[in-house]
Amino acid sequence: MTLEAESRHSLYLAHRSALVDYAARILGSREAAEDIVQEAYLRFAPGKTPGESARQGLAYLYRIVRNLSFDVLKRRKIEYRGHAEDPPFWTIPQAADNPEQTVMFSDEVRVAAAALDALPSEIRIAVEMYRFGGHTLEGVADHLGISVATAHRHVRTAMVKIATALDRKNA
Repeated sequence: MTLEAESRHSLYLAHRSALVDYAARILGSREAAEDIVQEAYLRFAPGKTPGESARQGLAYLYRIVRNLSFDVLKRRKIEYRGHAEDPPFWTIPQAADNPEQTVMFSDEVRVAAAALDALPSEIRIAVEMYRFGGHTLEGVADHLGISVATAHRHVRTAMVKIATALDRKNA
């Protein structure tokens, strides 16, 4: 081992515990931090910058650990992104309703549809976009050329009308 490589190795060994603690704070896992620090050493050990001070070498080692830790976090975020959402409702098995529940649900759907049809077109479009289309109130407002407050008022008005119609049906 050359004198420079030995110097880098002893610098790493002297600060290994602190490096693991540093990476563990970033990653939230001591095991992952151990792996990161080992990977950092593999990148740090064959250093090609002669004459660097121990202080510069230590700063460089910390920077390697930090960058590798952030890379792991990015990778986790990307991997988790696909799993974060619940599966679509239609993929989850549903309990079979008895015939009476099916008829009652169908009646409620008919009442809600009739209440929607009775609304002015702008209000109906607003509630359909927001509640069924997954649009934001800002998107609804942009589409209809109205303010966000008006879009919110349209959605609230429609929901109150539908709830009132369903209450009358059940009374």
